[in-house]
Parts: sequence; C-alpha cells; structure tokens
Amino acid sequence: MEVDVFQDKKIAFIGPGVMAGAMIAGLIREKVAPVESILIAGPNVRRNEQLQQKYGVQPFTDNAQAASQADVVVLSIKPQTLDRVLDDLVGKVKPDALVLSIIAGAPISKIARGLKHDAIVRSMPNTPARIGRGITVWTASPAVTEAQQEMARQILSALGDEVFMDDEKYLDMATALSGTGPAYVFLFMEAMIDAGVHLGFPRRVAEKLVVETLRGSVAYYLNSSESRPLHPARMRNQVTSPGGTTAAALYFLEKAGFRTAISRAIWAAYERSRELGHDPEAHAPETT
Repeated sequence: MEVDVFQDKKIAFIGPGVMAGAMIAGLIREKVAPVESILIAGPNVRRNEQLQQKYGVQPFTDNAQAASQADVVVLSIKPQTLDRVLDDLVGKVKPDALVLSIIAGAPISKIARGLKHDAIVRSMPNTPARIGRGITVWTASPAVTEAQQEMARQILSALGDEVFMDDEKYLDMATALSGTGPAYVFLFMEAMIDAGVHLGFPRRVAEKLVVETLRGSVAYYLNSSESRPLHPARMRNQVTSPGGTTAAALYFLEKAGFRTAISRAIWAAYERSRELGHDPEAHAPETT
C-alpha cells in the first residue's frame, strides 16, 4: 500500500479505544498513512497520552476540534455514547469528508441524520482485528465517492481482510456471523478443553491440544486445494472412517442438534442486531 493516498489528508479517530488503537497500529505498520496525518480525540487524557507516546499521533480532548480538521472521521466510540457524540460533531465535519463508523448496530441513516452529513461508510470488524487478523464487512452510502471508498478500504485493510457489500442489510448478518463469531469459537474451545480435562488430561495439555487442533484444521482447510479450499463436508468425510471414533462422535453431535444449535444461535444474534440497529426515523422501506 502507498502512503500517498493519505499524504495530504488527516484521519481523526473519535474514541481512541482498543479497536481504534488497533487501526492506528495497522495504518502505521502497513504504511497506509503517515503518523503526522493521524488525530485522536476523547475525554480520557491518560489514554490519549498513551497513544501519543506509543505512536506519535496528535491528541485532542475536544471531538469537534479534531473532526473539523479531518478528511476522514472514524467513529470508534461505544454505541451508548453515539447520540452525545453526534450532537458534538454536527456541523463540525468538513462537507467533503468521509465518516467511517465501526459502531456495532448504528445504521447509516442515524449517523447521517445526526451529523447532517451524507458520505458515510458503515463497517463491522471483529475481535481478531486487534492483531491484524480480522475480517471486516462494510458498505457505503450513495454519497461516498470512489476515491473515498478506496480510502475506507485501505483503512479497514489495516485490521486484516475486508469485504464490501452493496446493501446495508448485510451488516446485521455480518454482526451475527463474523462479528459475534469469535465468541462461538471460544465457547467451542472451552467445551473441548473441559472435555479433555474430564478425560484426564492436565488443563494446560488439553488447552494445547485444542488450540493446535483448531489452528492446524484451519490451515489444512486453506491449503486443501491449489485453487480454492474443498467444501468442509468433503474434508470432514476424509477424516471419518466407517464405524470409527470420529463417526461415533459426529453421530452424537448430530443427534444432539449441534448443527441446528449453531444455526439458531447465529439467527438469534442477527435478530438482536436488527433490533439494536432499528432506526424508527428512517424512511427507506424494509425488504424481507
């Protein structure tokens, strides 16, 4: 990636939390933007000083002061503070600036109305983004230009991989599948580790066996074919001998409704995301 895209532009992070810190680290590590172009704003002076000392970014305690100087305003605040922050920023964002939101459940319509600004990108990163191994699904309002979309793509790429979708409805789906997904994986890990301990392994050994099994399985899946990975069902069949231990385990999982439980859990997360992001003042018709 080239620094030139952001050479004469400034990026302001409103809310310098953990995810903002991960994005800043990625921008600098991947040489997407020079450190002189990065501003942070938030009321926590100590946090601002930590990021300033660690990365050399310019700190502000006044959100509006930082946003008014920026060509890209990244909203990286907690959802419960959104209304107050929008009130702080309304009329302060430059007319030609891009607003990039990583706030879970906050629809484009609410942000656009609260800021009186139309160029909005909404994104849904996940927890592994904190180490540059995340997956972010994002979309853009019609007012976002191609150049601004490229800016958003480069910023989000600092968190790992990214997928653009042309309809905002996919953001709620992404929240349920990839955004919440790490929690499902951690619960699965926890259950396997506890089962290993129940069998008689010391916990540290059970943890190592489970972690390396998951790590190796994903790597094996990704390298299963030169063109594209094989379907998971084919790979599962390859390691399932007739009448063997794997077949016995899989039979029990299917009988216990494992597949259905996962599907229902993701659907529940999707419905909850839609509830949290419901914007009663939006006028766009909802499709089903």
